[in-house]
Amino acid sequence: MYLQNQINRRNFLKTAAIATAGATSVLRSTSVSAQPKGQRPSQAGDVIVLNPQDRVPVSLIIDDSTCLVNMAHFGIPHFATAWPDRYKQDWRSLPREIPDSFVRKFGQWCREHGVKGKYSIVPYPACVGWLDRCLPGWSQQELDDSLKLVRELMMPNWDIHPEMISHTWVINTKTGRPYPERTGYYIENAGWSQDKSADQLADYMAYALRILKNVGLDCEGITTPGGFGSQNRDNLAKATLESCRDVFGAEIPHYFRDLFTDQRSVAPLVQYASGLDGDNPKCVVSIIGCTGDWLGGWDGLEPGSVDKHITEDLQGGRLPEVITRGEPAIIVCHWPGVYFNGEEVGFNIFKEVVRRLEARYDNLLWMKNSEIARYWAARELTRIEKQGQQVTFTAPFATTRFTVRLDGGSQSPPTLTLAGQRAELRRVTAPLQLQSGAWHSDGSEITVCFDLPKGKSTLSV
Repeated sequence: MYLQNQINRRNFLKTAAIATAGATSVLRSTSVSAQPKGQRPSQAGDVIVLNPQDRVPVSLIIDDSTCLVNMAHFGIPHFATAWPDRYKQDWRSLPREIPDSFVRKFGQWCREHGVKGKYSIVPYPACVGWLDRCLPGWSQQELDDSLKLVRELMMPNWDIHPEMISHTWVINTKTGRPYPERTGYYIENAGWSQDKSADQLADYMAYALRILKNVGLDCEGITTPGGFGSQNRDNLAKATLESCRDVFGAEIPHYFRDLFTDQRSVAPLVQYASGLDGDNPKCVVSIIGCTGDWLGGWDGLEPGSVDKHITEDLQGGRLPEVITRGEPAIIVCHWPGVYFNGEEVGFNIFKEVVRRLEARYDNLLWMKNSEIARYWAARELTRIEKQGQQVTFTAPFATTRFTVRLDGGSQSPPTLTLAGQRAELRRVTAPLQLQSGAWHSDGSEITVCFDLPKGKSTLSV
C-alpha cells in the first residue's frame, strides 16, 4: 500500500508494531530513494526520453478489494484484537459483502471512460476463506462467478495484485494457518515483515501469488498491506522481484508500497537492475501514489473530497500539482470506501474527479501500473548512443509508445529501424497527435513515438 505523510491507519499499525518513538520517527523511515538502483547504462544527453506519447500517465490504485468479502467488516475485529485500545468502529453495521453488481457497475463505467489501474484481490481475505477453494458464507457458484467477473471485466484494464495473503493475521506458509499469537506483530500490516530476509518474504509473497494463479488471475506485481516491509525495503524489493518472476514469469515485477502527498517526487523507482547486456535482464519497479485516501476511507465511514484531488475551478488540488511536473498522477483509494456501504460515495467522488480531469486536460494517458513500470524500466535502462545524426537504442526491455525528442530542424522524415526491420513513420501536425509510428517537428526539434523492441534499434534524422 503506501507511506503517507500524515498519521493514518498504516502509520499507526507500523508504529505499534515496531515501537518507534512516534509519528516523526515513522515518517523518517528508510529513504525510499536510497534503495539500490543497480545498473544504469549511458544515455546521450541530447536525446530526451519523454513520457509515452508525450502525455502524462494517470492511474487508479484500489486497495482492500477482493471477491465478495468486505475487508472492513471482517478485518476490523482482527485489528481490534491485536490493538484492543483502537478500532472502535461498529464493524457489525458494515455490510459483509461488496456485491459483484457493484464491481460490474464500477468496471463498466471505468471501461467507458478509459480508466486503468490496479485492483487488489486478497487471496485469503481476513481468513474468511480461500479464493482457490471455498468462501464460507457464499456458494461455490457465487465465488466462481465473482472470479470470472474479475478475469473478464477487470483484468484487461487492471493489474491484479495480491495484498499479501489475508491482510490481517500473518499466515504460516508451512501449515496454511494463522500463527496462534494475537498481537500486533502478527498482523500482516505491521511488525512480522520487518525482520525477515528476502527469501522469507519471497516465500510469503509466492504463497499469495500461487493462490491467484490457481484461479486464473495473472499478476505482475504485489501490493503491501499497511506497513508491510516499511522498515525492510531492500528485502521487500528483492522478494517482489523473485516471487513474481518465479510464480508468473513476470519480466518486470512491480510493487505498490508508498504514496507521498508532499513535494517529494512520485516518479516510479526502477530498482535492482542487473544483467542488462545479457539474455536475462532483471529489475523491479516501485510504483508511488500521489494522493491520500480521499474517496471514501478504508472502512467506508468517512466521506472523501473531490477538491483534494482537483478543485472545482480545475486549478488546485493534488493532481494538478503532479500533472504539471509531468510525473504519473496515481490516485489511491480503498474498495470499501468506493462502495461506501452501498451509498457509493467514493465512486461518485471518483467520477467527479475524472470529469474535472477531462474538463481541464487533453494530454493524459490512463495506464495500468504494469504499463507504467515497463515504460519507466525502458526509459531508464535503455542504452542511448548518438553519433552524428544517428541514434542507437539498445533496450533490455521492450515497451510501447516510446517517445524521444532530439535536435533536428529538417522537414524530411526520420528513418527508424527496429530490431533490424525498417519501420514506417507518419508525420503529425501537433504533439497531441503522437502515437506509435508517428513523428512531429516544431522546426528545431523532432519528437518520435514508436514501439521499442528488445535489442538494437536506430533512428536517423
